[in-house]
Amino acid sequence: MGKPNCWEFKKCGREPGGAKASELGICKAATFTSADGFCGGKNGGRACAFITGTLCGGKVQGTSKEKRKNCEQCAFFVQLKAEHG
Repeated sequence: MGKPNCWEFKKCGREPGGAKASELGICKAATFTSADGFCGGKNGGRACAFITGTLCGGKVQGTSKEKRKNCEQCAFFVQLKAEHG
C-alpha cells in the first residue's frame, strides 16, 4: 500500500465516493490532478496544505497563507514534514 492521502489519514470521507461526499461535498485536494504523484499521493492528497479551498476541519480553508497556521498544527502535515522535510 502506498502512503496515505489526507482524506485517508484524517478519515474525512470527502473524497469521490467517500462516506460524506454527498452530504458535505468533495474536497478539492481529492480532485486536484495537477498535484498527482506529489510525495507519492493521489491527486492533491499529499499536497493539501498548498491547495486553496480544501475542506478541512469542517470548513473551507482559504489561501495557503491563510491556512498555514491550521496546517502547521495538523497531524497529517506534521507527518509529511517528518517524511519529506
